[in-house]
Amino acid sequence: MLLSITTTHKPATDLGYLLHKHPDKFQTLDLSVGKAYVFYPEKGVEKTTISLLLGIDPIGMLRNLRNSGGEGFALGHYVNDRPYVASSFMSVAIARAFSTAMNGNCKDKPELVDTKLPFEVFLSVVPAPKGGETLIRKLFEPLGYEVDLTRLGLDSKFPEWGDSKYYSLKLKNVITTKELLSHLYVLIPTLDNDKHYFVSEAEIEKLLQKGEGWLKGHPEKEQISKRYLVNLNSLYKKALERLSDGEEEERIEDEWIEKIQQKKKETLQETRIKYVVEKLVESGAERILDLGCGEGKLIQQLLKQKQFSEIVGMDVSYNELLKAKERLHFIEIHSKQKERVRLIQGSLTYKDKRLEGFDVAAVVEVIEHLDLDRLKSFERVLFEFAKPQMVVLTTPNREYNVMWGMGLEDLRHSDHRFEWTRKEFSDWANAIAEKYRYRVEFFSIGEEVESIGSPSQMALFRHEN
Repeated sequence: MLLSITTTHKPATDLGYLLHKHPDKFQTLDLSVGKAYVFYPEKGVEKTTISLLLGIDPIGMLRNLRNSGGEGFALGHYVNDRPYVASSFMSVAIARAFSTAMNGNCKDKPELVDTKLPFEVFLSVVPAPKGGETLIRKLFEPLGYEVDLTRLGLDSKFPEWGDSKYYSLKLKNVITTKELLSHLYVLIPTLDNDKHYFVSEAEIEKLLQKGEGWLKGHPEKEQISKRYLVNLNSLYKKALERLSDGEEEERIEDEWIEKIQQKKKETLQETRIKYVVEKLVESGAERILDLGCGEGKLIQQLLKQKQFSEIVGMDVSYNELLKAKERLHFIEIHSKQKERVRLIQGSLTYKDKRLEGFDVAAVVEVIEHLDLDRLKSFERVLFEFAKPQMVVLTTPNREYNVMWGMGLEDLRHSDHRFEWTRKEFSDWANAIAEKYRYRVEFFSIGEEVESIGSPSQMALFRHEN
């Protein structure tokens, strides 16, 4: 993870005064996630470059973040194999390495603080999972940057695998040092929805402070606020209100009213969750595991049932778990309620002792998001190793898609890897039941159409002790 900043301002060695970093010294900075190294690969009157190299220590990160999610919220206890790049780590490193320059201070040459200098910036890799090149240009070009992007392949040894979601980025602009650093600090993590720290109201202050003087007039200020605050509605709404001095408050309220009206149409999801809750209540279970819990919509309904003494939600997405925590008002809820629910990060395709010993596991509209070649791993994780007494599993019925004007090969969601017909689902579920000693029943969810079935289908597995 490398950031290089070059200037041809004369004398270019002024860059050392501005950034408070001596050109002849190699500096090492300790961070909570690893170390940052500051050095000058080239220095001269005509051209000077300073580099910030970031090295992540995953074990150290785990130790330092052990309590970051709060009691009962174990996100900080888990290190996954996500390919971390610049994102929020580099943002923290910039603030740590160049804090004096970001605050607009230069003791030896104060006249340089407000001087616009020609800068070239190179970032070895940035993520843009949603928006790609278009998003990167929308963020930087309105600020006067020339943007040069190179998309990186998944693996140089296997070019046939195609391109990745990562880019190397070159920027050019004539700008003050403080402006440059504030742009990088805000926009680098904006490109990536995953953050290595818990996003709370304190992040609003950081966004507004570092965005002072430019964010309010940026045409993408709403998207920047949303992505910087990982799409947490309550946070980015507050940020936008403060940025606009209340001018957009009415428009935002209109959007919320529209969303509320749209929810009335989401009857299938509501019906599905209601039906799953009914089955869980009927089972007499007390300890519930919600695999692929997402934003916590099922957990929210389960908390209303006093019979459930323990509810654990697991999802692979840190962002989704943050949304679940917000939906459940995790910080504000009564301590007795908080004791009943736990949110953990993990993968459905890796054996995990935390999943063992539950009465029931709910897997609601999840398996279709798995690659078919990973489905076997999921089967073993759930039915062989976790081995709950009952499993409630739902998935779309592909046959019903024609009722929505879709073709036979169309999928309902861009992230779906497959969708099964009723026979395909039945064959899979019966094979699972036979292999792992479960009995299975099938149920329809939603309005049924003759010869087509219902939009969603459920398999209820009971273990044969």
